Amino acid sequence: MSRLAFYTLACVLTWSLVAQLAAQEGHPLVGTWQGTWGPNAKDRIGVTIVMFWDGKEVTGMLNPGLDSSKLQKAALDPSNWTVHFESDAKLAGSMVHVVADGKIENLTNTRRSITGAWTQGAVKGDFRITRDN
Repeated sequence: MSRLAFYTLACVLTWSLVAQLAAQEGHPLVGTWQGTWGPNAKDRIGVTIVMFWDGKEVTGMLNPGLDSSKLQKAALDPSNWTVHFESDAKLAGSMVHVVADGKIENLTNTRRSITGAWTQGAVKGDFRITRDN
């Protein structure tokens, strides 16, 4: 009888752990991120980024909609929680190469942010995006 009790307890604990893991948010980059980028505090442009994680790589899109562009060379370095991505974006009727390097802030918060450097064509600036709930 004690063997049956042990197996029952083991099953209950295993299912409890599986349920807790399933209830977590998943990968830190997954979700929709919104914010701004710009060359200074006055000149800001809205940006939306949607990111996915397939278990091996980060994928996603910049400014979803009619003029959306795929994220290229998207990567996360979990040793310091830095993020890098590039995209060839269609803006004002022309293609512009975008490069962003940032760091995840408040990693355990559901409304975490990424801040860093943003280069769009020849214009350099900074960006801050916050994950939607």
